Amino acid sequence: MGAAGAGLPYRRGVGALLFNAANRVFVARRIDTPGGAWQLPQGGIRKNEAPHDAVFRELAEEIGTDRAVILSTSSRWFRYDLPEHLVGKVWKGRYRGQEQLWFALRFTGTDADIDLAAHDKPEFDAWRWGDYDDLPRLAVSFKRVLYQDLVSEFRSVLGDTPAP
Repeated sequence: MGAAGAGLPYRRGVGALLFNAANRVFVARRIDTPGGAWQLPQGGIRKNEAPHDAVFRELAEEIGTDRAVILSTSSRWFRYDLPEHLVGKVWKGRYRGQEQLWFALRFTGTDADIDLAAHDKPEFDAWRWGDYDDLPRLAVSFKRVLYQDLVSEFRSVLGDTPAP
């Protein structure tokens, strides 16, 4: 990270690896990213909000449903830095990146429960169930290492059930 964000704190947040019954992971395409980057649901933690409450709120806001159960929580907080051209532009310029607690969740609803337009400011314009091992390839460059770490962190959640 260059000088642009060196003195700024990290924004506290949560992220969700939402698995369907076939161990495929939910990914969605961002509206505001040139080229339509795919990512996992994630978002900030509000003041006095517990991380496990935040992940369900973020799911409801971003994908229109919180029909899920927590399978596992990451062993640590993961960080990523924004690229310099975004520091000062996102999150009102207050943060250098994010520090996130991640959750693996089992989706308990049906595909019909997912509604990307449920919130007044949708973040995504498309979604799909993807291959877990493809997550790093789908991520924007500055989140690629994070997604590689998440794939390693939550590998055991999938057990011996291969994705179809």
